Amino acid sequence: MKRACVIGAGFGGLALAIRLQSAGVETTLIEARDKPGGRAYFWERDGFTFDAGPTVITDPDCLRELWALSGHNMADDVELMPVMPFYRLNWPDGTNFDYSNDEAELRREIARMAPEDLAGYDDFLRYSAGVFQEGYVKLGAVPFLDFKSMIKAAPALAKHQAWRSVYSIVSSYIKDEKLRQALSFHSLLVGGNPMTASAIYALIHKLEKDGGVWWAKGGTNRLVSAMVKHFERLGGAVRMGDPVCQVHTMGDQATEVETQSGWKERFDAVASNADIVHTYRNLFSQTGRGIAEGKRLAGKRFSPSLFIVHFGLEGSWPGIPHHMILFGPRYKELLTDIYDHGVLPQDFSIYLHHPTVTDPSMAPPGKSTFYALVPVAHMGKLPVDWDEIGPALERRILDEVGRRLIPDIHDRIVTSFHYAPKDFAQDLSAYNGSAFSLEPLLTQSAWFRAHNRDDKIGNFYLVGAGTHPGAGIPGVVGSAKATAGLMLEDME
Repeated sequence: MKRACVIGAGFGGLALAIRLQSAGVETTLIEARDKPGGRAYFWERDGFTFDAGPTVITDPDCLRELWALSGHNMADDVELMPVMPFYRLNWPDGTNFDYSNDEAELRREIARMAPEDLAGYDDFLRYSAGVFQEGYVKLGAVPFLDFKSMIKAAPALAKHQAWRSVYSIVSSYIKDEKLRQALSFHSLLVGGNPMTASAIYALIHKLEKDGGVWWAKGGTNRLVSAMVKHFERLGGAVRMGDPVCQVHTMGDQATEVETQSGWKERFDAVASNADIVHTYRNLFSQTGRGIAEGKRLAGKRFSPSLFIVHFGLEGSWPGIPHHMILFGPRYKELLTDIYDHGVLPQDFSIYLHHPTVTDPSMAPPGKSTFYALVPVAHMGKLPVDWDEIGPALERRILDEVGRRLIPDIHDRIVTSFHYAPKDFAQDLSAYNGSAFSLEPLLTQSAWFRAHNRDDKIGNFYLVGAGTHPGAGIPGVVGSAKATAGLMLEDME
């Protein structure tokens, strides 16, 4: 029996490990932290459950497929609950816009806010369906290993004007500025600036429309636990709390994986779900390939980081939906400050997550779990002392949530803590504390991204946000499908 090692138990690593084990490859999954999930970590404090994220589950079929490979049913291990509306978008002037895949309701929302854009919305929907078919259905799980594969995909990308930005494409159909923001913010969910991310990412609208937005009962952490349970049911082995310190090579082959505890094991194939710069720079530090590729990747553009305030409140809030976007007074200018200038602006846009409105089990009776997330520049652009400025920024964010939604928020706080860029760097070995790995630009997509199989080390592979197709649950699960296909073919 062939043996494989997957480094990192994030969604991408878990999905890859399940695919390999389902195909009869004896697979060991190694995780550095005390709990699986990677960015989908969680904490339990004072009776509250706080998911680190990601908290937006789309395309549940890509997850169900992981169970179906071996004739199992995901619903036996975890319950997915529909979220409606998907998001409530709120602007400083008090305007609200409920965004969902209830077509009649969505059209009423558009007619209420920007009736002149109804026809343009229909045109945008057709565009989104086209890029979804080309960019996600056809190419989302297909590895780009050479430039020929990029040339082959070029006509379809050109047809859909992939060189344009998401915001530019939306603006070609929509005139109202608020509706432009409502239809372009989605690329932020995978680390992309709507002003520069390829228009291909407009496919997210169609992805959500077809598959819905879901929540795992008990938290995203329960979906992670279900994946681990299923992997172990299939016979897979998991090593927790033991970071990989070196992948040993001989010639152009990875031969052995060594962990911090001194554990060593030989494998026929090795894949990494860890941060791509960390993978090459640290895990392959004894090889010329690791040094060269680590340096090359470090020179690319990385997505921003995040500053997240987790808080539990006294009381329940049925009027605050599961997901809200609290837009700030600026849109394009704020994004420029974060992505290009690397400053910490005085204003911000907030993604507010309120799971207890869907799933009261996330908090003690009569209480509510929240987090408020704001994008911030990564540490390479914003080298500040987060221990010093974190508490003040946490207070400012809570003040804004209080001003717009919960006036007595500070009196109601039972527990709170924040997660800053330095935590992404320390806990996840994320390069410069980036929350989404490489920025999703056209020039850093498909073949231009880190490849699913290494170009030099023939039995070493990548999975996760840094490789094709990119970040987000559907993205990293798609990368696992692409990478598993390569590994199984190579091990035949």
